[in-house]
Amino acid sequence: MTQKDAYTDPHYAKQALLPEGLRDHLPPYAELEAETVHSVMGVFQSYGYERVSPPLVEFEDSLLIGPAAKNSDNMFRLMDPESRKVMALRSDMTTQIARIASTRLKEHPRPLRLAYSGNVLRVKGSQIRPTRQFCQAGFELIGDSGIQAQIEVIRVAIEGLTQVGLKDLSVDLTIAPFVPAVCADLGLDQVKTAYVRAALDARDVGALQELPTRERKVFEAILQSAGDAQEAVHTLKALAFEGESVMYVIELARLVEALALEFPSVALTVDPGESHGFDYKIGVGFALFSKSVHGELGRGGRYQTSFADGSHESAIGFSMYLDRVMNAIPVPEAKRKVYVPHSVSQDVAKNYRLEGWCVIQGLTDEDNSLIRAQEIAASLGCSHIHSNGECVAL
Repeated sequence: MTQKDAYTDPHYAKQALLPEGLRDHLPPYAELEAETVHSVMGVFQSYGYERVSPPLVEFEDSLLIGPAAKNSDNMFRLMDPESRKVMALRSDMTTQIARIASTRLKEHPRPLRLAYSGNVLRVKGSQIRPTRQFCQAGFELIGDSGIQAQIEVIRVAIEGLTQVGLKDLSVDLTIAPFVPAVCADLGLDQVKTAYVRAALDARDVGALQELPTRERKVFEAILQSAGDAQEAVHTLKALAFEGESVMYVIELARLVEALALEFPSVALTVDPGESHGFDYKIGVGFALFSKSVHGELGRGGRYQTSFADGSHESAIGFSMYLDRVMNAIPVPEAKRKVYVPHSVSQDVAKNYRLEGWCVIQGLTDEDNSLIRAQEIAASLGCSHIHSNGECVAL
């Protein structure tokens, strides 16, 4: 059977078939992803974020604490044969980091800076993101979520993406609790508040027509303010909100001013009516985008962690989606790869490696002739061959 015939053999096809949304990462993608993770983690660690590594599987209850309960339907489950308790595979790592901070590291000095990376697995993909397993990398600043903490987290996120070659970045800011606060100021009940949030999330102007004139005008203005950050802040200030909603506008204005000053080349936008995916945030949330790829590269924002005694702690973090990042980063130049025949000293091969070469060493005397060695080198993707004591380009 030829190699071509082997690939069309039914037995091969059965073995190669993977569940929908899962895939094998082959060369050079797998190595590039590992290098990308190493690079962004290096940026996180340079700011003092220390790596933690939680398990892929935990008891179900631990992964469904607080806001994480909304992820319940997207988790794979299995029975632990030892404890007879239900376990779940993580679909997001943020909950695990919050658990570590509030238990094993609860006595550590605050603010606590933690970084992480690892694969997550979800029951279902989405139309935009059909992949069900992907690598997530991120960091959390726990114990402080003030304006300077928010700026630091966005700064580190931008630097991490820039480090791996992404350009034309933009930051989209939102305030998940803002609309509920406005609804409370206007005296709307829970049913009307849920209706308004759904309409704004869907950007459904028609749905807002069902509201009384006063409320309709307010929420239409909020919806129309989405766009350039400084213009959005100006519009929101002009609406002269009262109560808690004013504090969110002030927080947003301070953050926009600071970010515009520090990152003049990064586009800043605001969508004050957006809350989808930011439900558990207690203040400003943000997502990062690049013109070179469709969809979010990552998102973050302020939230609260919970302790066993019922107390809470403020935190802010960022999660990077490596599958999206990989679609956006520039293709790196091919690594220098040299073929060293079997008969050549190991010292020669070692010296090549010390100089940064990838060295493919011959395993048999089959490559004693130069012509045969060149054929082998070319078939293995080498750009050079060691011949007569020199490194020769193929």
